[in-house]
Amino acid sequence: MIYFEDLEVGAETYFGRYVVTRDEVLEFARKYDPQPFHLSDEAAARTHFGRLAASGWHTCAMTMATIIRHFSETEPQAGLGSPGVDELRWLKPVYPGDTLHVRGRIVEKTPSRSRPEIGSFRTETTVTNQDEVPVMRFTSIVMIRRRPEG
Repeated sequence: MIYFEDLEVGAETYFGRYVVTRDEVLEFARKYDPQPFHLSDEAAARTHFGRLAASGWHTCAMTMATIIRHFSETEPQAGLGSPGVDELRWLKPVYPGDTLHVRGRIVEKTPSRSRPEIGSFRTETTVTNQDEVPVMRFTSIVMIRRRPEG
């Protein structure tokens, strides 16, 4: 189990990859972001996207799925959720057929002053496509348990 004490500022992690499928782009858009450029090739062709593009919110969901899969397949983290995300930026469109690569870098860690059993850390997450072009970046705050004594 990875605890607060195990984290090092500056440490980088490659969480893995996610292949974006047309069916998933359409399914997510129909359910959560039904804008024409997420639903139709023809509508998307008339926009700056030029072709069907994934919702930014779908890109966030695919990123989260990749991070969680990483921790379920490697050493689990004593995470306690997140109070939020800062500085979310969708830098380039994500298209069906893209392969997303998710990387994180710890930029800060802070023990809780009011709850000695937990701490938090900030991580900058960068998502790139198969051409190593950044498509999304955000900074998140993650709460995590401290290592139990004894």
